[in-house]
Amino acid sequence: MGGAAVERYAGSLENFRELFPWKFAPVEEVFDCIGRGDRLFIGTACGEPQYLVAELNEYARSHTRSFFDTDRMQVWTLGVTPYAEDRFDSRFHHCSFFIGDNTREAVNTGLADYMPIFLSEVPELLTRGYVSIDVALVQASPPDSNGYMSLGISVDITKAAVEAASRVICQVNANMPRVHGECFIHIEDVDFIVPHDEPLLEYSPEAPGEIAHRIGRYVAQIVGDGDTIQVGYGSLPNAIIASLGEKKHLGVHTELLGDGIVDLMKKGVIDNSLKTVDRGKTIASFCMGTSGTYEYISDNPSFEFKPIDYTNDPLVIAQNRNMVAINSTLAVDLTGQSTAETIGRTFYSGVGGQADFMRGAVLSPGGQTVLVLPSTTADGKTSRIVPHLWDGAGVTLVRGDVYYVVTEYGIAYMHGNNVRQRALQLISIAHPRFREWLVDEAKRTNMVYADQAFVPGVEGEYPEELEKYRTTRTGLVILMRPVKLSDEPVVKDFFYSLSDKSNYRRFIMLRRYLPHEILQSYVAIDYTKQMVILATIPDAEKELLVGVGQYVVDQEKRTAEIALAVRDEYQARGIGSELLAYLSQIAKSRGLAGFTAEVLGENQPVLNLLEKSGLGFKKSFSDGVGYVNATFKK
Repeated sequence: MGGAAVERYAGSLENFRELFPWKFAPVEEVFDCIGRGDRLFIGTACGEPQYLVAELNEYARSHTRSFFDTDRMQVWTLGVTPYAEDRFDSRFHHCSFFIGDNTREAVNTGLADYMPIFLSEVPELLTRGYVSIDVALVQASPPDSNGYMSLGISVDITKAAVEAASRVICQVNANMPRVHGECFIHIEDVDFIVPHDEPLLEYSPEAPGEIAHRIGRYVAQIVGDGDTIQVGYGSLPNAIIASLGEKKHLGVHTELLGDGIVDLMKKGVIDNSLKTVDRGKTIASFCMGTSGTYEYISDNPSFEFKPIDYTNDPLVIAQNRNMVAINSTLAVDLTGQSTAETIGRTFYSGVGGQADFMRGAVLSPGGQTVLVLPSTTADGKTSRIVPHLWDGAGVTLVRGDVYYVVTEYGIAYMHGNNVRQRALQLISIAHPRFREWLVDEAKRTNMVYADQAFVPGVEGEYPEELEKYRTTRTGLVILMRPVKLSDEPVVKDFFYSLSDKSNYRRFIMLRRYLPHEILQSYVAIDYTKQMVILATIPDAEKELLVGVGQYVVDQEKRTAEIALAVRDEYQARGIGSELLAYLSQIAKSRGLAGFTAEVLGENQPVLNLLEKSGLGFKKSFSDGVGYVNATFKK
């Protein structure tokens, strides 16, 4: 029947039943079209046609000779199908493009198969016949007056499977959102219609804990206003999305849409107004959420769902300026390569779309890739930052794919850093309990210097609470933070940036070079016995160190010797005053009585700084050097 005839009908399912009565056969007759050895495709995750799958299983039970060697192919199941049950062992065989909780044991015991592949490449496998589909079991919204049905929350590879399948069986469910985009199938292209309304499957990850929230707060420091983001699924991505609530004009180009993105759209945080591609639209390929989200996206022109070979195409992703891809992983080694799919030799999840988005974001002008993970496994017994990936682990992202790595202990920046710098950055955000082990392993494999200094225990734990933003008297915004083990290259560059005059004033001698042996004493410190505060100008990719303040404690006198240095071009802008005031605040809070300092008599700027500091101030001179004692006021 031609399209003109279809348009004459009002669009109700009953009208189409009259027009195409053969498509509305009883379920038993529908399943008669499935032959032995056929390959079945089943819709994805929350879009899985539950009623169809349940009826198929019942049909298999009651027709014992019906199916043999029947492959069931799916991106992801939430457990509707009993893939690994013994009674179906010789009749159904599961093959998945991604491994979830419900299929992990079956895959690793040989009862099911896993096909490692970038999700963006799966549609081509189907449409070009490299993987044939005999029967597609899918779910869609009721047809409109023109006969078009929306695949709703499962477009991903489902649309390609429908187009490639020899026969299509569609469960029409009034609860399926009628989403917009490249997601429609026509009733004429479907072989069988099975009307059955039922609630869609919902996905509600466990509430994120404090670790997830801490990671989210760090990621929020990386994402800027107007960026376009992609975020994965689970409690950790939910915490990340929630942390972006103060951002403005975010865009979304993602494979998976969840409740968190919808929440930010309702708040106006995501408006897609600055996107380079598909401006004004949230782009996704499938949705895993709750009923409220399904209601919100239905017939909402702010959303467009597209096949996964569009959403996950790195060249499409790269067209989004300032694309930030945020994905979780299972482990990262000290060189920056990661695995998100295996734990040793055990298949755990899959390649999925992570590499698609990370590589697309790298190609995006101003793009960033962010890899997130808790520092340890859930039981706290194993570090997820490791010297080398576990034996047998698959490398999901190579070293060049990763820009940022984030744990609950901070941010490590990989791009443009050598292996030694990467190792020290990653050690600094590992769980403190494992840092000494990681340093020892890095030394053993020559990833860091053989004499690399490290302060174990709480004395060497980075005091994150001391990170503070300040505005100087001249209006310059600086971040003041304690020095980290990984800051050696930054401090080195700062030292060599100083003019001879500034160098001489700082060291009361002209220090021509600062070798590693001495330099690391500035970065590997016992924070209870000394403090080094860096004044930096934050930048999205590389902060600029403009000032250094240091004190070393005299345990007997309960005072500390202080020293300051400011990059020449930033002198007289209030940085020294802020460093001195902040070091004084820290020292006083830790029970110190005051500061001492040795200052060249000609160094009038520092002497004036100390005199105006508000500290009790005394000085004496000998051989051109001023000896200063400053007492904290009570």
